[in-house]
Amino acid sequence: MKSFKQIFSFIFAGLLLSASTVFAQTPDQSTPPDALIKMVVTEVMAAVKSDPDIQKGNIPKIVDLVEKKIVPYTDMRRTTEMAMGPNWKKASPEQQAQLTTEFKNLLIRTYSGALSQLRDQTVQFKALRAAPDDKEVVVKTVVLGRGDPVPLDYRLEKTANGWKVYDMNIMGVWLVEAYRNQFSNQISQNGIEGLVKFLQDRNKQLATAKPAN
Repeated sequence: MKSFKQIFSFIFAGLLLSASTVFAQTPDQSTPPDALIKMVVTEVMAAVKSDPDIQKGNIPKIVDLVEKKIVPYTDMRRTTEMAMGPNWKKASPEQQAQLTTEFKNLLIRTYSGALSQLRDQTVQFKALRAAPDDKEVVVKTVVLGRGDPVPLDYRLEKTANGWKVYDMNIMGVWLVEAYRNQFSNQISQNGIEGLVKFLQDRNKQLATAKPAN
C-alpha cells in the first residue's frame, strides 16, 4: 500500500509532466486535450530521465523547470479556488493571488521528489471519451513501472488560450479534494490570512529542507 504522500507524488509528477513546453511540435490553442497530454508527457519524461541533476533531487533546478513550464498548460488559480471551496469568495483579490502563488509553491516543493523518482516508468494513454463541443474533459492515463499500474487522470478545461489542466485523480482521489479539508480547517481557526500565513510558513520550511533522496 502506497503512502498518502507517495500517491500524491505521482499526482504532482503528473502535474509537472503536463506542464512542459519542450515539444518537437509546440501545442497551440487548437491542440486537442489528449494530444496535449501525450505530447507533453512523452517529451518531459525523456527530458527528466536525461537530466542527472533532477534525478538527484536538485530542488532549485526542479523549481526552475516548473516555474518555466507549468504556467502555460495549467490553471493554478482554478485549482486553488476548488481547494478553497466556498471560502474562495470570502478572500479579497489580493488574498486570492497570494493563495494561488503559495499553493503552487507548496505543490512544487512538497512533491518535487516525484520527478527525481522517474526512472523506468512509461505511460499508457487511454482513448479520450468526449464530445467535440465539450468544455471540460478527463484524459485518462496509466503509469507503468515497478509495482502495480497507477491510474492517473487529468481534468482539463477549454479556455480562450487552449486546454488547461486544473486537477488530477489517482486511485479515486482528486488532488483538490485532498487539500480542501485542510484549507477549511485553517480558515475556520485563523481566517483567510491564517491560511496564507500557514502556506507561507510551510513553504519556508520546505525551502530549507534537504531533499529526501
